[in-house]
Amino acid sequence: MKTYNEEKLRERAGELLPEVVELRRKFHRNPELGMEEYETAREVARYLRDAGLEVQTGVGGTGVVGVLRGSESGRTIALRADMDALSIEEDTGAEYASEIPGKMHACGHDAHTANLMGTARLLSEVTEGGKLLRGNVKFLFQPAEEGPGGAEPMIEDGALESPDVDAVLGLHVNSERETGTILLKEGVLTAATDSAVIDVIGSGGHGAHPQSAVDSVVVAAHVVTALQTVVSREIAPTDSAVVTVGKITGGFRNNVIAPSVQMEATIRSLDPELRTSLRDAVERVVAGVTQSMRADYALEYNFGYPSIHNDEGMTDLVGEVAGQLLGEDAVVYASQPSMGGEDFSYFASEVPGCFFRLGVRDEEKELGVYPAHNPKFDLDESAMEYGMVVMAAAALIYLGKTEDE
Repeated sequence: MKTYNEEKLRERAGELLPEVVELRRKFHRNPELGMEEYETAREVARYLRDAGLEVQTGVGGTGVVGVLRGSESGRTIALRADMDALSIEEDTGAEYASEIPGKMHACGHDAHTANLMGTARLLSEVTEGGKLLRGNVKFLFQPAEEGPGGAEPMIEDGALESPDVDAVLGLHVNSERETGTILLKEGVLTAATDSAVIDVIGSGGHGAHPQSAVDSVVVAAHVVTALQTVVSREIAPTDSAVVTVGKITGGFRNNVIAPSVQMEATIRSLDPELRTSLRDAVERVVAGVTQSMRADYALEYNFGYPSIHNDEGMTDLVGEVAGQLLGEDAVVYASQPSMGGEDFSYFASEVPGCFFRLGVRDEEKELGVYPAHNPKFDLDESAMEYGMVVMAAAALIYLGKTEDE
């Protein structure tokens, strides 16, 4: 059931694409880390005001909320994008490469932001500033998805209120999918992303006299090995979990036994009960190994983003819209969730939501051939046209239906 002019929507999205590409490149040249997105937020706010939207800034830190109010009362749908970059030195060689040393949009958030800005203008124009719109569309430009997390602070700051949001959509670029396609999955989509900081505490000494010390480096090595048995020997093969020690620091020089070593780990899971038991298992292993080797430990365990759970109805809506606009073959349904994490989960925990992947890979252009978080990551910018039309059409169809449809 269509409640929009498909031809008009497609045509205007195509016309807006060059403008949206320039926005994306401006953000790419000037990346900002989480809760530092001041210039990005200013650009977003200015653009939304020019598009005729109500704008609120400083939401949950550096977040921006835009509202397109319809002339008729109805439901409210929110569309979300994240704005932050990563602490990565860019190595793409692109003419629009980052101009800020050590910072890069290596996960596509620049494209998410530009895409949603274009979607806001597109919806404002095709609804004549909301005159042809029943209900409202809220545009959530979120800081700090890569950490420390911006969705929860935005919610606490009222981003889903006044008007109250009834549903939410979000997208993420995907370099494993070709441009012109999207990836969908109902139910659990991503993993919970927890973390641990583990201090292994021994006693220092001379490297030539290990009997007079407790070597924290050796103890830490045993802890890393033992932690791998949590997943391989304590969790059913049919369940999914990850325990990865990604950072180890300690020691002074080759002939000094280090008094302590610090390790940082990511712990990921899909099941809430398993998530709790993993925390207990990690501490039990660390305590057991350190005690058996005459050392001590300190553990800081942090529960991070929960899993995204895609609502059945909202997932069906996006699939229907994308099938109409891109073709049925362009809509791919994932059979398994990803062990990656996303704090869109906080929005989807508050209201029914759908988070989908937008294909940005074009091997002929040599774009989208490197994965996210790679220094060479780039994407096919033409994919943003598809992102705009799918988001805009899904919002229009959602608002055009009655609550019981």
